[in-house]
Amino acid sequence: MKVEFAPLSVPLQRRLQTASVAQWIFSFLGLAQCCTAAFITLFFTRFWLVSALYAAWWFIDREKPSKGGRRIHVLRNCIVWRYMRDYFPITLMKTAELDPRQNYLVGFHPHGVLAAGAFLNFCTEASGFSTLFPGITPHLMMLSLWFRIPFFRDYVMSGGLIPSDKESASHVLRKPEGGNLLAIIVGGAQEALDARPGSFTLLLKNRKGFVRLAIQHGTPLVPAFSFGENDLFDQVKNPKGSWLRRIQHWLQQIMGISLPLFHARGIFQYSFGLIPYRRPICTVVGKPIPVQKKHRPSEEEVDQVHQKYLNELSKLFEKHKAKYNVPEDSHLEFI
Repeated sequence: MKVEFAPLSVPLQRRLQTASVAQWIFSFLGLAQCCTAAFITLFFTRFWLVSALYAAWWFIDREKPSKGGRRIHVLRNCIVWRYMRDYFPITLMKTAELDPRQNYLVGFHPHGVLAAGAFLNFCTEASGFSTLFPGITPHLMMLSLWFRIPFFRDYVMSGGLIPSDKESASHVLRKPEGGNLLAIIVGGAQEALDARPGSFTLLLKNRKGFVRLAIQHGTPLVPAFSFGENDLFDQVKNPKGSWLRRIQHWLQQIMGISLPLFHARGIFQYSFGLIPYRRPICTVVGKPIPVQKKHRPSEEEVDQVHQKYLNELSKLFEKHKAKYNVPEDSHLEFI
């Protein structure tokens, strides 16, 4: 006998979608601090052995993040991510096939405030990554700081996140069997300070490390642009040269992370809060740019590939912008 469940009502679906986004916001704004506090606090309770055993495991497992991490497919396929996908909604679009015998380096743009599109598309299966790109295993780079936090490191590794350092990137790109995709949010934390609705400014003009990495491994470069990524939050005005921008840069130099003062809507009201607006995001993955392998590329060779990448990214943006209500007179600005 087949049991059929009644579909959820629309109001309940919307509440679940909002709750899924709220837990994701919390996971990156508060979970790390809670994990640290729990780890330390447990040492002063009768459950001290939990922290002691984890500390021993942490030491043994310390190299795991830089060796490709440890993904947990049950968590990548969790229903929570599908509710989060439908909240915005978020979609993933491919424009070319990716050969599973090759490794690829994807440049993701823009960062946005919290990189929602990058996380959902590459760290979960909510948008159907494995269906769109069969035989390809995605990895997304994240600040190394987060992998030094007990318990939290295991949570972020479960989705395929790895530290943003050369050792971790090289481990993925040099796998001879192929079938690996390394996504780098090239603009990084600094670009988040310019993430606001209608902005198409990318911190990319002098960022060439990812290009050099691709040349050293002979890995094709793939541009990806996430339309709507910057539309999720408003941000307190922080023009270059302002006191707020100077403080944000100073804190970034100290902590390694940027602190954009963002706001959008609340859970139960729509006037103010930290929950992002319900605005669609579509991440468009471009076609691979062939790269000739060279262990020690010259500056000129890096510049040539970098310029080709900028051109391909601009073409991708111009070709698809009309579909996502981007004004005709809007173009990418590289700084």
